[in-house]
Amino acid sequence: MRILFIFLLLLFTGNHWPTAIRLATPGKMPLRRVVAFYNLENLYDTLDDPLTNDDDFTPSSSKQYGRTIFNHKLQNLATVISELGPQEYPQAPDILGVTEIENSKVLELLCAHPLLRAQHYRIIHFDSPDPRGIDVALLYKPEALSVITAKPIPVLLPGGSKEARFTRDILYVKARMDTDTLHLLVNHWPSRRGGEIRSRPARTAAAATCRRIMDSIFAFEGEAKIILMGDLNDDPTSKSITQTLRASGYREQMPAASLFNPWLMPYLRGIGTLANRDHWSLFDQIMISQGLLLASEKGWHFASSGIYRQPFMVENRGRYRGYPMRTWDGNRYRGGYSDHFPTFITLRRGS
Repeated sequence: MRILFIFLLLLFTGNHWPTAIRLATPGKMPLRRVVAFYNLENLYDTLDDPLTNDDDFTPSSSKQYGRTIFNHKLQNLATVISELGPQEYPQAPDILGVTEIENSKVLELLCAHPLLRAQHYRIIHFDSPDPRGIDVALLYKPEALSVITAKPIPVLLPGGSKEARFTRDILYVKARMDTDTLHLLVNHWPSRRGGEIRSRPARTAAAATCRRIMDSIFAFEGEAKIILMGDLNDDPTSKSITQTLRASGYREQMPAASLFNPWLMPYLRGIGTLANRDHWSLFDQIMISQGLLLASEKGWHFASSGIYRQPFMVENRGRYRGYPMRTWDGNRYRGGYSDHFPTFITLRRGS
């Protein structure tokens, strides 16, 4: 209840601005927008930050993580992001949620890459209490969004020790897209380290925090247009998503204040965004509220969804053959892109 009270107080009485955010006024809006999410797999800088658990990602580490590897990593990520979306719309997404980034600086360097520079991405990022020193963030094109407010929402984990334990914050952004108000939640829920069952309460806590945020939004805006995205470390059939979040893959049977999850059907067909021991999971999801399903109404609505998977992003040899081409194989630099495929949805504007 305390977290909910603090969130309501911040949401409706004031703004909490990150240093990396800039306001922009959208210009003429197109008929289609792409919203995407991408786990960037350990995008650290090469500096040793004493306040961050980044010892493995420095030039003197066993990974020998120096400027050459870092620049190649940026090149690979920029290559993917520059065309992330449906095949008929091959350009950088208008809104991109990311995770596994160390700080704002690495995103600034990524956005300044020649393949992305023309997009003029703006960055929203807050440092979170994650012990690995990795955070979530949102990139957006200034012509796509006009940001109203942005803030990190803490996720208190259950049990553990006498002191409060936190995981990565949920990034909440309220913005305008043309005449629509959008509420964006960017997530990276706790991992399955220690086993799926043992770690499940932590992800349930993250899902419950999201649910409280959404309920507070719905209380003031019944037809709110909400987009929840992230690496949830759970599949579309997991209880944290179907029960705690109240997300469904059947849009005709959605109860009030629930979410539509377009990833359920692909997952049931064996499609995923990451693989382990020849089992595919679909952790990288983008869900939407009912306000984005009303195609007959004016404003923006959901049109399609997809996983961005190109041949050059797929492992072609070794024990990871067929998997996403990852950056690292232990301490050996594999030279890949990410161990996750990115996901996206397209929005269309009604008349």
